[in-house]
Amino acid sequence: MRAKILLPLLALWLAAAAPLAAVPIGRGSLPWWQHRFDAKARELAAHPPRLVFYGDSIMAYLEQGPSDRFDYQQVWQHYYGGRDAVELGFKGDPTSALIWRLLHGEADHIDPRLAIVLIGANDFGKLHWSAPDTVMGVEKTITIIEQKLPHTHILLLAVLPSQRSAWITAATNTANRALAAHYAGGQDPVVTYRDVGYLFATKGHLDTSLFIDPHLTPPDPPLHPSPEGWRRIAEAIEPVVAQYMGDTPRARMQPVNVLGR
Repeated sequence: MRAKILLPLLALWLAAAAPLAAVPIGRGSLPWWQHRFDAKARELAAHPPRLVFYGDSIMAYLEQGPSDRFDYQQVWQHYYGGRDAVELGFKGDPTSALIWRLLHGEADHIDPRLAIVLIGANDFGKLHWSAPDTVMGVEKTITIIEQKLPHTHILLLAVLPSQRSAWITAATNTANRALAAHYAGGQDPVVTYRDVGYLFATKGHLDTSLFIDPHLTPPDPPLHPSPEGWRRIAEAIEPVVAQYMGDTPRARMQPVNVLGR
């Protein structure tokens, strides 16, 4: 009887001891966020994916097309058209919000072949969560996907480089080293880990021309890859995508300009 009482208390204590980055925190108080969450739930129900993207605004930009300022659709269609892909990037989401989404329907009643995960950049922004906490959030994300999608392979991407502050750059590097130590060596056979940050470097420095943020009004520090930046990511991960989708790798796409046009 004592054990029956203590075990639930222990579970509550462990949950409380976890950093915020590793616990589910929804953002439904934001009307636009709840609207997108509901719309994506309907999309998943209507079109069960074989390929699913989980992430933040870095992934959400992939949905922008010719009617938007930045056009990613030629990249999306070239690499993911015909693959029954669903993009689940939410602007501003840290690891905690993705964890909440996964626990509230975004991994239910679907059975994709591959899940691509890119999350963590917002943990280091206004939230200023530490690298160890963010790593715990990413690891919790992967654990939930493995539990809910047991037949799905996971392609985990390292947190992309940015030019927001020296602290964020250091935290990003620290987190990526920890994620590589956990996943890059094949320790988890369900996970393939890729760090594509090198694609955004020229002579050892961040190539800011591969980001859209400096082109905004007013300009922001480089964080979100341009259509050309995403083309490079898609090209780099295409062998893994084709392997787990069970199809032929897509031909290399020609470079695109900053706007994607």
